[in-house]
Amino acid sequence: MIIETKRLAMRELTMDDRPFIVSLLNQSSFLQFIGDKGVRNLEDARNYLNNGPIASYQKYGFGLWLVVDRVSNERLGMCGLLKRDTLEHPDLGYAFLESAWGKGYALEAAKASLTYGFKNLNIPMIVAITQPDNEASIRVLERCGMSFEKTIPPQPGDVALSLYVMNNPGNCAPDHGPQASP
Repeated sequence: MIIETKRLAMRELTMDDRPFIVSLLNQSSFLQFIGDKGVRNLEDARNYLNNGPIASYQKYGFGLWLVVDRVSNERLGMCGLLKRDTLEHPDLGYAFLESAWGKGYALEAAKASLTYGFKNLNIPMIVAITQPDNEASIRVLERCGMSFEKTIPPQPGDVALSLYVMNNPGNCAPDHGPQASP
């Protein structure tokens, strides 16, 4: 485990998570607010994992982590830190199955990821991007203590994004004490 909270465990994604990735990345909310990653089957999921999260773990030492319920071990979503070429600082990212919405999992995992990034990885600033009409995501970012900084103009064929920032880990104390596992 990378992070554990009172209710959640977060670990690196593996090839065993391919069926979950196919489900998560094809939800209507994921397609609407994050985008179509072209993952339709297990082979697509393998490519997504190898070129996305797994490559990020190897290159940066962090990435999107699988979020599971600590009691049931049910896969709920993914959350973690990314380093995009288009952003100067690492950014917080998350996506959860719609069946896991409204239970505080995204907030709990986001706070734990931010705390881990600041305390364990010594990252001085973490940002987040979201579509301006993604109200649920904006609520999570604001409840974590992140602040709106600016609107990023759209690139051709894309939409404008809202950029949120946080550089003070004291503003995002976790609800349930994330702890790095050995």
